[in-house]
Amino acid sequence: MSQLAELNKPLSQTAKASGQAKQQPLRPMMGNEAIARGAWEAGVKVAAAYPGTPSTEIMENLAKYPAADLHAEWSTNEKVALDVAIGGSFAGVRSLTSMKHVGLNVASDSLMSQTYIGVNGALVLVVCDDPGIHSSQNEQDTRIFGQLAMTPVLEPTDAQEALDFTKLAFDLSEQFDTPVIVRSTTRLSHTRSLVKTGERVEVRGKGFLEEPKKNVMIPGHARLRHRALMERERLLQEYFENSDLIRWEPGSDEVGIITLSTAYTYVKEVFPEASVLKLGVSYPLPEAKIREFCSSVKRIIVVEELEPVIENQLKVMGHRVEGKSLFPREGEFSTEVVRDGFEAAGLLPPTPKFELIDIEPMARPPLLCAGCPHTTAYMALRALNSRVSGDIGCYTLAAVEPLKAIDTSVAMGSSIANATGIALAGTETRPVVATIGDSTFLHAGIPPLINAVYNNANITVVLLDNHITAMTGGQDHPGTGRNLRGQETHKIDYEALIKAIGVQWIKKIDSYNMGSVYQSLREATLYKGVAVLILDRPCVLDPVKLKGPAFQVKAESCTGCQACMNLGCPAISWSDELYEGHHKVKIDEAACIGCSLCAQVGSTNCIQPVDAGLLQ
Repeated sequence: MSQLAELNKPLSQTAKASGQAKQQPLRPMMGNEAIARGAWEAGVKVAAAYPGTPSTEIMENLAKYPAADLHAEWSTNEKVALDVAIGGSFAGVRSLTSMKHVGLNVASDSLMSQTYIGVNGALVLVVCDDPGIHSSQNEQDTRIFGQLAMTPVLEPTDAQEALDFTKLAFDLSEQFDTPVIVRSTTRLSHTRSLVKTGERVEVRGKGFLEEPKKNVMIPGHARLRHRALMERERLLQEYFENSDLIRWEPGSDEVGIITLSTAYTYVKEVFPEASVLKLGVSYPLPEAKIREFCSSVKRIIVVEELEPVIENQLKVMGHRVEGKSLFPREGEFSTEVVRDGFEAAGLLPPTPKFELIDIEPMARPPLLCAGCPHTTAYMALRALNSRVSGDIGCYTLAAVEPLKAIDTSVAMGSSIANATGIALAGTETRPVVATIGDSTFLHAGIPPLINAVYNNANITVVLLDNHITAMTGGQDHPGTGRNLRGQETHKIDYEALIKAIGVQWIKKIDSYNMGSVYQSLREATLYKGVAVLILDRPCVLDPVKLKGPAFQVKAESCTGCQACMNLGCPAISWSDELYEGHHKVKIDEAACIGCSLCAQVGSTNCIQPVDAGLLQ
């Protein structure tokens, strides 16, 4: 019997199955969908997350299962989500939280204590890394966090393993009294492959465990738990030595490849004849199995994305290995990257080189959507020559041309505290402004706003309220009045909240009223103290695509002043045709949503709504 089946065996004796197991057909699943399915099959009862690419779809898929099976929620941030899951574990039920890699930074304070405490009901953290920085502000490696927290890290390769490893993570968590991290990457999370599913197992809740020395981390208790933590590490290491998570695939004894996660698939594609040790876990490593494998080959190469986590551990064990001398520490791997590494090692013949076609691709910078309500704020801030601390959201695109109005962007919720520091430093002669979205404000913007008022900072805060978590695909949050399952709930009153914090200058206006935006920002930046301007207008795409009558350009009146081009609207471009010897502006009526911003900034009356008859 396999290790996965063996570990599940005692579970069936203590759990109540929800019906006779059925043979399920194979079906394609995205990695995130498979993780959600694995959690549901494992009997998860409490699940919480904050949306963040590439992890968002995990909680969205969990919410598709019946509410009677589990509670699934969008929390205000990742630490809150982990704490909710920890609460579920304390109460004796299986619990899960999911997040992207930078979300673990936010949740790490709780993780570093909870790893000492252990679990009552199983506690699983799914953390999705972003090699290649497709949608993140950095490229960190969660495996290092696993080592820091002494928490086991499972590393699935495809969607089937994503499901199986997630189920296993719940069992390991309870068997070894530990939180367990399941690490995914963008490629795994968003790639589909065939998956065989199973049935849900209903696990009886254990109830709260009355054990203060285990549950309450005061110094005297923590010292005892640290010893238990090290013993747990030893037991986990022994378990992984004989686990099916470690797979030895014999091949040539000339070279042995140690690899894991999605890098395994690239290795098998470009170097199938090599001996391969596939690791399904990156911490703690099965050292005896690795020594046996290394002694069977003449040369050892580690293929892993991002940091040399496995390579360094093998070097500490005394093995002569190669890794990052052949493969990069940055960027997402591919078959080409892995092949280049093996070629550099002299293990594969050079790839035939093809003549490059000398074509310069047209630059296509990222832009805000046509009619995005964030546009007016940054046009006004640029015109006012403000020093702007930005935050994490769609609006971060205002850091580049043509808006180019953001000077700093660090992490979720940093903008207000960054602006406070800039203002209190006393070196800035320009107005100091922080811009932050509604979801980000609720995530991590409230404490720094309290701090700004408390320390009498002279800053303006622009709260860009587009009524949704737009950047990750339109998820609800406490400011929308709806929860993850779409049910109506309490809706945050931003003005009341900000007033309660102690802000005296508060104003709420329509983002599309450009004149009011300019004038209100002037007033706010002249105010001595903390001023908060709320720019209120729904996102044009989520939860529904908004579209009014489109606008058009009358070429005979267009002077080519470029004022409308400065909006950076994707619907506006230069006409290919000459009109009276000059290029004019044109508007793509299919892309235009009718926001009227271009008409408001135009120096002439050349931009007008399309006649109703033309829209039929």
